[in-house]
Amino acid sequence: MLKTDDKYNAYISILKEELIPAMGCTEPIALAYAAAAARKLLGVRPERVEVGASGSIIKNVKSVIVPNTGHMKGIEAAVAAGIVAGDPDKELQVLSDITEQQIPEIQTYLKNTEFKVSCLETPLTFDILVTLHHGTAYSKVRIANFHTNIVYMERNGEIIKDIPVENDDDKGMTPRDVLNMKDIWDFAGTVDIEDIRGIIEPQIRLNMAIAEEGIHNNYGANIGKVILHSYGSDVRSQAIAMAAAGSDARMNGCEMPVIINSGSGNQGITVSVPVIVYAREKKVSEETLYRALVLSNLTAIHEKSAIGRLSAFCGAVNAGSGAGAGIAYVCGGDYETIIHTVVNALAVVSGIVCDGAKASCAAKIASAVDAGILGWQMYLQGQQFHGGDGIVTKGIENTLANVGRLGKDGMRETNNEIIKIMIGQ
Repeated sequence: MLKTDDKYNAYISILKEELIPAMGCTEPIALAYAAAAARKLLGVRPERVEVGASGSIIKNVKSVIVPNTGHMKGIEAAVAAGIVAGDPDKELQVLSDITEQQIPEIQTYLKNTEFKVSCLETPLTFDILVTLHHGTAYSKVRIANFHTNIVYMERNGEIIKDIPVENDDDKGMTPRDVLNMKDIWDFAGTVDIEDIRGIIEPQIRLNMAIAEEGIHNNYGANIGKVILHSYGSDVRSQAIAMAAAGSDARMNGCEMPVIINSGSGNQGITVSVPVIVYAREKKVSEETLYRALVLSNLTAIHEKSAIGRLSAFCGAVNAGSGAGAGIAYVCGGDYETIIHTVVNALAVVSGIVCDGAKASCAAKIASAVDAGILGWQMYLQGQQFHGGDGIVTKGIENTLANVGRLGKDGMRETNNEIIKIMIGQ
């Protein structure tokens, strides 16, 4: 693919849009970002707080620890942290500058302030509305469809920003329909490394750092450590364990940033850490590693685009198959190896559901990466799943379309039931 091609530039733009830094689970961080923006707009600390959120946001925030809050969980904690100490200019790192002295202040504010949280009646999967009150003054901020997409701002009756939002889409971002596996393969093999170095290098550095933190310290259920203790330290076990360890840390209060993929830090860890582990074991060149990560990231983004930002379909599944593709590339796989790896992996783990962000995400990541590696090993040994085997059909793009249909449409009611279970209905 030539640098002068429109598609080349679109792929660069997609990587820049998706591979961005975030600290903490991105849904509570999006709430903190909206709250910090509304607090800045109001100009004073509010006396009363109203939060409306779509069911999928409530699901993803309910059980995960909000960083820099003293291990508090939930919507109120995220919003309080954003109000008291958040910096909206930092977007998904909105809570990164909170000091030890501010944590008790956040906890006291939450205890002494009226909070009202409700489930929005909205057609959108990703929808947040934060309204802050101080006396008769108020401010409103709405984020829709993706984590940093502020579409509405209002203060004391003055509408400052109003972007119409009618359905689930990534309007304002580079269209994702430009992605397909053949062009992703061509792009990964020909992209000028200097065009993507500034995007990929932070992913290597930050995501491996949180994986190391998770494997060497105690977080959550310590899935990464369990895997190494139970299955040994060969490269396959290390790749699975390190990815899980990154999630162990991230889901359980670690305040280190990660480079996300498709709006998710867990997906960013899953799609990168196993590829890096294999690359270091095989001692491949830096260029090969960078190209493998371009391939794994874009593969996961392509799969996830058809499903949407939030779904009952676990995003680690997409990232795990993307990691399998990246590992296959590191180990010399050709295009046929890559696409069969992806299909084989998806055939194995496409049934994993998303029941919010929490400690068990690390175990789901382990299963997804394991499936990615199994999918690759199957093809190396002349084995594969064929069209007609369940949701697998002839042609990589047709199979990905089926997975997208399953994740977006087929699991919509599943998502509703999961939300009802989690909120006790």
